[in-house]
This record gives sequence, structure tokens and C-alpha cells, in this order.
Amino acid sequence: MIHVNETEGIFHLTNRHYSYILRIEEGQVVAQEYFGQPIKAYHGARKYPRIDRSFSPNFPDATDRLFSLDTLLQEYPGYGTGDYRSPAQQIKHEDGSDVTDFRYRSYERIKGKPKLDGLPATYVEMEEEAETLVLILEDAKEELELRLAYTVFRDRPILSRSVQLHNVGTKTHDIQKLMSLSLDLPSQQLECLTLNGTWGRERMMERETITRGIKVFDSKRGSSSHQMNPFLAIVSPEATEYSGEVVGFSLVYSGSHQMTIEKDPYGQTRIQLGINPFGFQWQLNPGECFQAPEVNISYSQHGMMQMSHAFHALYRERLARGNFRDADRPVLINNWEATYFDFDETKIKQIMEESAALGIELFVLDDGWFGRRDDDYSSLGDWFEYQEKIPNGLKHLAYHAHAQGMQFGLWFEPEMISRNSRLFRDHPDWTIHIPGRGRSKGRDQYVLDFSRKEVRDNIIEQMTAVLDEVEIDYIKWDFNRNVTEVFSTALPSELQGELLHRYVLGLYEVLEFLTARYPHILFESCSGGGGRFDPGMLYYMPQTWTSDNTDAVARLKIQHGTSMVYPISSMGAHVSAVPNHQTHRKTSLEMRGHVAMAGVFGYELDATRLSEQEKAIVKQQIAFYKTHRRTLQYGTFYRLESAFTSNHPAWMFISQEQDEIIVCDVTVLSEAAAPIRTLKLSGLDPQAIYELEGARYGGDELMYVGLYVPPTVNGDFDSRLYVLKKI
Repeated sequence: MIHVNETEGIFHLTNRHYSYILRIEEGQVVAQEYFGQPIKAYHGARKYPRIDRSFSPNFPDATDRLFSLDTLLQEYPGYGTGDYRSPAQQIKHEDGSDVTDFRYRSYERIKGKPKLDGLPATYVEMEEEAETLVLILEDAKEELELRLAYTVFRDRPILSRSVQLHNVGTKTHDIQKLMSLSLDLPSQQLECLTLNGTWGRERMMERETITRGIKVFDSKRGSSSHQMNPFLAIVSPEATEYSGEVVGFSLVYSGSHQMTIEKDPYGQTRIQLGINPFGFQWQLNPGECFQAPEVNISYSQHGMMQMSHAFHALYRERLARGNFRDADRPVLINNWEATYFDFDETKIKQIMEESAALGIELFVLDDGWFGRRDDDYSSLGDWFEYQEKIPNGLKHLAYHAHAQGMQFGLWFEPEMISRNSRLFRDHPDWTIHIPGRGRSKGRDQYVLDFSRKEVRDNIIEQMTAVLDEVEIDYIKWDFNRNVTEVFSTALPSELQGELLHRYVLGLYEVLEFLTARYPHILFESCSGGGGRFDPGMLYYMPQTWTSDNTDAVARLKIQHGTSMVYPISSMGAHVSAVPNHQTHRKTSLEMRGHVAMAGVFGYELDATRLSEQEKAIVKQQIAFYKTHRRTLQYGTFYRLESAFTSNHPAWMFISQEQDEIIVCDVTVLSEAAAPIRTLKLSGLDPQAIYELEGARYGGDELMYVGLYVPPTVNGDFDSRLYVLKKI
């Protein structure tokens, strides 16, 4: 997978999916020469030509006056030695300068894939799955060592990259920017695809032409955010779901991040991803090392769907961990939209009993069970039972759920604290705040300083006191506001720029402890819905609440965008009541069920208020989902018609055994005199025969000819589900 030509200074990283080629250029600079379709061998066709460019300085010690870093396609560029584009790293030294000159020194080739210290990352189960190249660069003057790691997976169109900076000298350096990836591409017409949004409208796909200048996509919020997911795709202008070149970049990180695209005057494009340098600084003392997060790159020569499949398989199989990675996820019901804070033991037990009779497998008690929590103005940080509300305690409720044949889950928001709480009264300095300034509130709560060990230890102690006593099967881990007044009273002034990254590292430490201590608990992450839906969280929690917006029509776009990079097994999706609590739209129970089945299926409503007709439909939905759960959770997912451009979004699943196909076709708005549509499937065996409702069709016929779909006569918000069997 890794071929080295030491004579020519060429590194060729390749498998049957792509080739990635580097060269050690003049002055021991690492240059990028090719990334694209796999080639058998490389003979230097892309060695960068020497061309005189006015006002492009020559590299220090350069022997060729036509050689300049200002135009060279580089692998990990700096600033100050002739390149005026965005640097991948910026480090301030003791003498006040911020020019760092990294030159190639040596390389290492490692079987398998090393772990990243303190950070989530993809992994291998056997060394034979992957091979890792580490390029070692050094700045001799400043005594700094840079280690660029590249992991090639044997059977995946994935290249994983990460960066380590080592201080091997006697001076202290301040890291101001250290991106996880920098990639220079030659002059060509390109477009970019991002997943932006806001609360209730997460991961809205946006595609635009890359023009000259710098485009920045980022989060400064202390989390990956609703507003800009840490994912970016570079696509050829002609690329579609199933054709054209696509390169996807996914950052495995849950904090503030930055993704930049810069097109220079010569049409060359530089892409960078990593920790957001805004407000960031890290003091690197002698003997210390800083590890940047991982970026996973997916190369596709057959459109966006192939890219998505690569990310789905990677994150499902080699990022998610633990007992639930490959396990059937239970059908759950959450009481939040059923009761909000207004519940007692009797009401909760009634919902449990009705839910169990419908076939639901897991009851989740949401916000309001702790402290004196009757609204969102108090008690965060007080993780003990609200005895007046649940006098017999959580243990009794868990027992009651289990007696109904159901599992029992619980909601926590461990990173937050309410001003009106016992914990705040005892430790007001534990919040992230600036002494002498006011404290901004969101949802009337503050953020705990998880960079502090005593804070983390207190939350762990409170949570384990509950989890050791009560038989809990599931935890919903929420995060309902972003960070403001970024300051820690426990850090000296010169280290304040480290706070947000220290916070994320502290969060990961807590999650590692809890998930290891309670491997039998299924953890689901949440941040006001999808505000922290990122690969970093999936490393600890195999599923995420996709959005607080449970409206079936809104979810069409949200789930479509999410599926660009995240597997279906990671996407929590629930059927809620109508009128919907976020949009006040009324949709059919059938459509709500069909849309929610394109995720980890559940309900978010009051089961005691369902009519007999609705109960019958719910029972049918649950029975269907259980029958086809493996296909819906772990099958290969295909987007057939876009929720962003079509009135008829459609998608399908193919089982792992390739013998079952489930197709969903939606009509958002009905039309008078509507045309008869043709629905073409994807991913089938063209030589096989498939049965649908008693009729038989060839796989090639279903993909290339397609099925006629008669216009619906059921009004707006209609959907149909088809099940095909391979004969």
C-alpha cells in the first residue's frame, strides 16, 4: 500500500481505489504531486515545473531561481519563506518570530494504524487492514519535529491523516495554528459541498463554485455546532450522486473547527481542516508533544454516493466501538414531547405500559427527573433524584420498565450547570466565565469547565452514584448551549488560549471512562438535536439524536444531508405527534413512520393518547421495523431522489446479504394532473431477479428502465414503502 522510491524521493500511497503521491522537492520540502484514480506506477509526470513568477520569492538556500514555495503544490505549508497562501501551521517562538521552516528528514512505515493520544480516531482490528506512513520533518533552528501520518486502508477508499508536533529542544513555543490536513490541488474547475444549518435545520447541503480567494467554513462555538458540520467535499462540476470525481474530508473532532478553501491566482486550490485557530494558542514546552485531530479523506470516481458509502462503512465499522457497534438498536419511546417537565411516576408508568403493549423495547425518561427540575431554569449539575416528583425513585421506574419487558433509559446534560442549583452555590467558579464580566446564559444555563479535573471528577462521581444504583440500559447525553466568555479561572493568562481544546479533551476523557465502566449501556449523544453530530462523538456513542425537529417533511432534508457522511445506524429518528411541535404541520402517521425508519427508529409522543386506529398503525410499524431492522440499520443506503431538489424524495436500503431491498418514495405536495414518474433503483445485481408484490423484475430492469410510480391521490405528505426480495 505504501511504495517508496528513495532515489527519487517519491512516496506512492495506493490501493485499488486511489493513488496519493508525494515527492521530496528541492530543499527537502514535501510536495504534493497527485491524488486521484489509482495508477500502477508513477514516473514523475506531475513533477512541478520551474516557471518564473514575478514577486514569488525563492526558497531559502534554493539553487534554482525558478523554484518558489509561492507556487509549489505543498503537503504541509508554512508562512514566511516565500509562500503567501494560508499556512497549515503558525508557531510563535521565544524570540518573537513566527516563521517555522520544516524540512523533510526521514520516514517510518508502520503496519496497522497507531492510536492517537487522548483523541478519538478510526482504528483497525488487524494490522493487515492498513499501513501507515509517517513523514518526519524538522526545523533545526527551533528544534521542532513535525510528524505527518498517513494511513492507507487496504480495502477502503479512505486515507486517514493526522499531525503531531514535538518540541525536542530547550525552548518553549506557542502553537497558534496546527491544521490536521493541508492539501494542494492543481489548477482545475472545482466546486465544494458543505453541510451548514442551524437548530432544527441541521446539515442543509450547499454546493457552490470555488472561485479565487479564500472561503472559510467554521465553528467558533466550542462545539462542532448546528451551524457548520466538520465535513467538506470537493467535487468536479459534473459530479452527481453516481458519477464524477468527489473527495470528501471529515474531521474527527467535537470542538471549534475551521475548514478553508483557497484558490490562488494560478487556479490552484488549497484545502485545510483542523482546530479553529481563532482564539487558539497552545504552549509547547520542552519534551512535550501536541496531537492534532484526525481527518479522514474519501476518494470517489463515481459520485457522492460512493463517497457516502465509504464514510458509512468506515464510521460504522472502524470508528464506533463497544457492544452496540454491530448490535440491533432498540425501538425506543422518549417522553420529552409527551410531557416535557410535567410528569410524575403515575404518568410515566402509564406511558411505559401503553408502549410495551405496542411492542416498543426501550423507555427513555428525559429532562426533569433530577434536583428540583420543573422547568429549564434550575437544577443542572444536581444529578440526584427529584424525590417529590418520583418518590419511589429511578430504581422503581427502571424495575417497572423491565417488568413490562422494556429497557430503561435516562437523560443527562453533564456539561451544564444552572445558576439555581446546589452545585453552583457550592462552586460558582466552576463555570466557564470571565471574573468581573457578566455571564451570558443560554436556556438559562452555563457551561461547566471540563478542562478542570475536579469538575470532571465531580460529574463522574454524581453520575456513577446513579448508574451503580439503578439498572440503566441507555443514556441520552445532551449539550444545550455553546460556550461564551471563554476563560478558565484555573488557567494562568498565558494558557487561556488552550481552554476550548482542553475542554474537548476533558470531555473525551469523561466519555472514555463512562463508556468503559458501563459497556452494557447504549449511549446516544445530543446537542439540542444535531448540534454535535460529528465523528468525535460517534467514537464514544454509536448514535446521535439527529435533530430536535421531528417534523417528517423537515426531516427529509435533515436526514438526507446527514447521510452524506454519517451512517444510518448513527441517526436517531422518531415519530412524533401532530400538529408537529416545531413546525405545527400535520402529516400522516404512515409518512412519519416511513421517514423515521430511515434512521434508528423510535417515538416521541404520548402513547396513552393514541386512538385505537393509531395504535394499530404503530404496532404495524414496529413489527415491520423489527422484521427488517438489520437491513434498515446496517444495510447499504442509497439516495435515489434528493430532498433538496425533488418533490418526490426517495431512498433505498440493500441488506448485507444482498437479498432484501427496501425502498421509500415520498410525495411532499400533491399536484393536479401530475405526471407519471419513473423510479430507478441503484446498487442491484443486474443479473439477478427480484420479486415485488408478486411480480418479478430483473436487477438491470429495475436500475435502467425503472418502475412507473402512479400519481398519488392521498393529498400532501404521502409515502410508499416497497419490499423486494432477491430470487
